[in-house]
Amino acid sequence: MSGWAPIKRREFVRRLQLLGFEGLFQGTRHQFVVYRQQRLTVPSNSEFSVPQLRMMIREIEGILGRKISADEWNEL
Repeated sequence: MSGWAPIKRREFVRRLQLLGFEGLFQGTRHQFVVYRQQRLTVPSNSEFSVPQLRMMIREIEGILGRKISADEWNEL
């Protein structure tokens, strides 16, 4: 069982796209991705720490309506 690890922004967006999110669109202040009618703001950091990643994963779980395990995330 693997755990959570820091991730580069580009890899984070790639994994979101594998989960069904679309694009990386430019907003007025931040970039975002879209899943159906829901937006997820993508912070502009070049790398996300584990606490920041976990916070965003919780948001993603709310949008998708299901849990995402560390193993599933690392396999994407």
